[in-house]
Amino acid sequence: MNKKLIIPKHIVTANATDDFLTNSAIEITDGIITRIAQVDEFTMSDYDDNVFRFPSLTLTPGFVQTHIHLCQVLFRGLADDLLLLDWLQQRIFPYEMNHSKESIRASAKLGVHELQTCGTTTLLDMGTINHQEIIFDELINSKMRGFAGKCLMDENELYPTFKEPTADSLKETYELAKSFYGSNNDRIKYAFAPRFVLSCSEELMKESYAMLKDFPGSLYETHASENKGEIEAVRTKHGMENIEYFNSIGVLGENTVLAHCIHVNDDERNLLKSTNTRVSHCPSANLKLGSGIAPIPKYIEENVSVSLGADGAPCNNNLSIFTEMRLAALIQKPLLGPTAMDAKTVFRLATIEGAKALHLEDEIGSIEIGKKADLVLLDLERANQPLLDAPDNVYSAIVYSANKENVKDVMIEGEWVVRDGKSTLYDEKEIVEQGRDELKKLITRV
Repeated sequence: MNKKLIIPKHIVTANATDDFLTNSAIEITDGIITRIAQVDEFTMSDYDDNVFRFPSLTLTPGFVQTHIHLCQVLFRGLADDLLLLDWLQQRIFPYEMNHSKESIRASAKLGVHELQTCGTTTLLDMGTINHQEIIFDELINSKMRGFAGKCLMDENELYPTFKEPTADSLKETYELAKSFYGSNNDRIKYAFAPRFVLSCSEELMKESYAMLKDFPGSLYETHASENKGEIEAVRTKHGMENIEYFNSIGVLGENTVLAHCIHVNDDERNLLKSTNTRVSHCPSANLKLGSGIAPIPKYIEENVSVSLGADGAPCNNNLSIFTEMRLAALIQKPLLGPTAMDAKTVFRLATIEGAKALHLEDEIGSIEIGKKADLVLLDLERANQPLLDAPDNVYSAIVYSANKENVKDVMIEGEWVVRDGKSTLYDEKEIVEQGRDELKKLITRV
């Protein structure tokens, strides 16, 4: 039995009553939170050398991101200042098509390193057409918790050589699901991932959705209503709006996560609500691609599940949850007033609401007895932070002021993956050099 005791300055629980604890500690037994109590209620000798004291750090749940493209991390800075469809056609599709196993691994390492050192412990990744097994291998090697799956594309007018036969795509995603679903002590789950309406036949979307029944707890993820040009193309192709089309083929539901959902009408919003479909909000990517601002307060008001994701490095340029939290709050205020999207609401989107979106709320997303010890320790006493140390100020400190430099230690299921701001798994200099070398080779292949 492996026991640890964590004694921070404060604990931000993100539980149902948003408890903010001081003079408290949490006990972790074999990766599970087994006790939360005042410090003086614990006997220190029970824990041998596994008492960890952090008198100036604040403990939070690990952050959850529900839309990531690990395979795109190598392309950071190579696809700037373009509209979505041009971005895909001129940059992303050619680069993704020419990935090798080595370049995929380099991209995944860089992405996971960045996510973990910024406090993200769970992700939903939209994978790659080729070499998806490498993404899974790296998620397992890194101890990351998450969902991922082969990206599915059997149509592609934007870049016709980057697609595959429908039957081959479906067969491979099913085989990958059989291989990796529930792996690494159930930290890894599968996500069936048709890319978006314009790159998928109706058969591909429906048949991949039908596979959910064979893998309980798996998810279905795709992009939706991100860009006005995309939506117009969907209307031309199918004679209806994006989410209306999804409903017509029966792929909406509580196991479906739709990235973006910016341009939706009232009927579509009602469909999201009535089917309990999840929305992954990616504010940085939506702003950088000029796609628009999703009606997130309206979704929340109507009890549509909302969570956060950084999307891909080429349409965001960083994968930090702090950037997404800050922007998620700020971009609504000019439209709806300064009280819209308060800091506590946004913090919950990045923690417990993210867990709920992935059906993991009984395992992660808040600091409660019985949950996995996926935890982040933040230094909120640095010069970039508010000086008033109070419960009401902690959400402001995290959402509006914090960034990667405030992340000190990160734990996934009781195992340290970041200590004092440094990865315990990756040599940053080494993976940067590997990434640079692989990118040069990839560009030559393109």
